[in-house]
This record gives sequence, C-alpha cells and structure tokens, in this order.
Amino acid sequence: MSDISANVCRAPDKEEGDGAPTLPRLARLPINRCNLPAAILGGLTYQRHPTPLQIDGVADLHKPLWALLDDIPEAPERAGRFAGYMQNHFRLQQPEDAGLAAGQAGARARATYLRVVRGWAFDAESREAAVLKGWVESRFGLCPRHHGEALREPGSRAWQRYVESRAQGLRGTNALEAQLDLLYAYSQYELARQFPLRSHLRLYRGVNRLAEHETIQHDAGGDKVLLLNNINSFSRSRERAGEFGDDLLAVDVPLPKLAFFSHLLPGMLRGEDEYVVIGGLYRVRLARF
Repeated sequence: MSDISANVCRAPDKEEGDGAPTLPRLARLPINRCNLPAAILGGLTYQRHPTPLQIDGVADLHKPLWALLDDIPEAPERAGRFAGYMQNHFRLQQPEDAGLAAGQAGARARATYLRVVRGWAFDAESREAAVLKGWVESRFGLCPRHHGEALREPGSRAWQRYVESRAQGLRGTNALEAQLDLLYAYSQYELARQFPLRSHLRLYRGVNRLAEHETIQHDAGGDKVLLLNNINSFSRSRERAGEFGDDLLAVDVPLPKLAFFSHLLPGMLRGEDEYVVIGGLYRVRLARF
C-alpha cells in the first residue's frame, strides 16, 4: 500500500446543484471504453449512488463463461473454472497459438494477468503496476496521478517515464489488457453473487504523509475529499491496513470500483483481505487505530 499521490491539486470545478467538487480535467480523459464517462464514474455522486460499470464488449464476447458459472453454486469451483477459461481462451500455456513463432515464447509471453496483479502487489511503482494503471486509464478514463513520482502534466518527463514503463510491460504480450478486462468482469460477477444486497464495502487504507495527498476539500465534520491515484490497494481489515501508515483512511467504496480482491482467485494476492480499488474522487474519514 505504498502508492501515494503527492501534493495538493488545483481547485476543481463544481458539480451542478450541490456545490460538490468534480473530478479535475487533468485527472480524466474525454473518452474511455466503458458505459459511463470518467467525469461521472470518478466523481463523488458516483461514490454515493453507483451503477454497474461495463467495459465495452466484454460481457457479450464471453457469454459462454457466464452461462457456465451461473450453474456452479460454490465460489472456489467458479474460480477454478474461470482460471481454466482464461488459459484456454488466451492460450496462456500455448503462446505459439497466439501468434508467437516457435522458440520466441519467452518471458514476455508469460506476462499474464496473474503476473501483472502479483507485480502490482509486490511494488506499486513497478512495470506491471504501470500496465495496470494504463489499463485503468484506457478503460475507465482515469489518469494516473503517481508512478514513482507525481504525474501532473501529460507530456512531462515524469509522464514520459510512466508511458515508457507501461509500453515495456505490454511489449510482446498476448492481449494482456483484454485479460485484465475479463478479470474485472469476473470480479464484478463474483461481487454480485457474494454481496447481492450490498452497493458498497467499507475499506481501509493506511497512509503516510497524508498532507501530501491530493486533498480537494475539507468538510466541517472532519471528512476529506481526496483525489486518489487511478488504482489503489485497500483492505477490509482495519488492523491490517493500519500496518501500512501513520493515518488510517476509512472509505465506502462502490462495488463497481473494485477491480479485483484477494479472495477472488487462490494465491492471486498475498495480502489478506486486500481489495484493489479504481480511483477518482472519494470522501474519506480518518479512522482510529
């Protein structure tokens, strides 16, 4: 949970009607690949009143998978079937079938969705983390705010280093971002089955140097509005999250903004009760240890 966004952001625009801040323009793209624009899904109104997010084409393309999973009552068996579907659909064990010439199926061909997730968990500033941040940027239109250093201006040296790291992570891989698309869709499928009556989960994040985060607004009741990086690690365990920083943030996260979580697939993430959260604006509260 070391990935932070430093410094205070410029004053944002206001949402019409309630005076709440909106997602700053430099933190979003004008287009994305899902059913809601970044200005909406990255805002506070969405945090309060979420609706499902769907990446373009994924649900329809993989209809046989959902039909298969619907008939399986137990989550561990569904996880096994999903992992098998990923291997077969993306030919993860036979990279030559995906177009690589015989003898060229090296380390880059083995850069699967699982390697990206584990690389992110090991180091939130790694090449795999750049791939994951780039995937969120492409699919949801939310720009990364930090990767090794603050990212504030597209085209800056810091931004170029991030783009280079992302490109290196994608080079020579087999539809890696499409693998992440399906991982997100499966995560949403499982969340709907495991929490059918929930719209949010209360999650926690331990942080250091809270004053350096992008604080958009201070509320009279002690809450803050923060602009988070476009993807972040949280925990459902207050105690576990408290091990990662001097301050503890409590956030009600909409289920559609959970990219994946530790219990989704066996061994995917090392941290107990870890949830990986798509960023944007969030109203947060300082929790007590």
